[in-house]
Amino acid sequence: MEIVKDRVEKCTACPLHMSRTNAVVGEGSLDSLIVFVGEGPGEEEDKTGRPFVGRAGQLLTKLLEEVGLKREEVYICNVVKCRPPNNRTPKKEEQMMCAHFLYAQIEIINPKVIVALGGTALSFFLEKNVSISSYRGREIPWIGRKILFPTFHPSYLLRAGTRKDLYKVMIEDLKKVKEIAGRKS
Repeated sequence: MEIVKDRVEKCTACPLHMSRTNAVVGEGSLDSLIVFVGEGPGEEEDKTGRPFVGRAGQLLTKLLEEVGLKREEVYICNVVKCRPPNNRTPKKEEQMMCAHFLYAQIEIINPKVIVALGGTALSFFLEKNVSISSYRGREIPWIGRKILFPTFHPSYLLRAGTRKDLYKVMIEDLKKVKEIAGRKS
C-alpha cells in the first residue's frame, strides 16, 4: 500500500492536486473483509490526510461500533484522493483519474464486501449515474466474488437531522454488511 500512497501523493493528473493540503489515500486493516468507499475528502480530511475524520467520519465510527466493528478492523477510503473545492461532488473526469488508485487498493486488500457510501461512490462502481435510494441495501455481485453493498453516506444522515429512521436503516445495513463478510465463501 506504500507504493499506492507514494504515487497518490505525487499525482498531478487532475486539477484537484493544486488545492490540496494532503492527499487522503485511506486507512485501516489491509486484511479487512470490508472496504468502505466514500466520494472524496472534506476539509478535515484534507488537513489531516486521513479519511472520514470530520463529522461524517465520527458518525461512521459510531455506526461501526454499534454493530460491533472497530474502525481499525475495516479499511476506509474514497473514490478521489484530493479534496474537491468547497467539498463539491468530484467530477467524472476526476474520478476516472483516481480510479486506478482505488482499484489498486481493492486489489491489495481483496475484501469480500465493498460498501459504497452514497450515490457518487455507487455510480462510480456501476459506471453509470444512479440513485442510492434505488440500490441501497442490495447485494450487487462485483468483480470476482466480491459484493458491492450500497448504503447512505453518513453526511446524508447528518443533513437529514431529525430523520431517526435513517440511522436505524444504516445500522441494519451495516449489520447486513457484517453478516455478508462473515459468510463462508
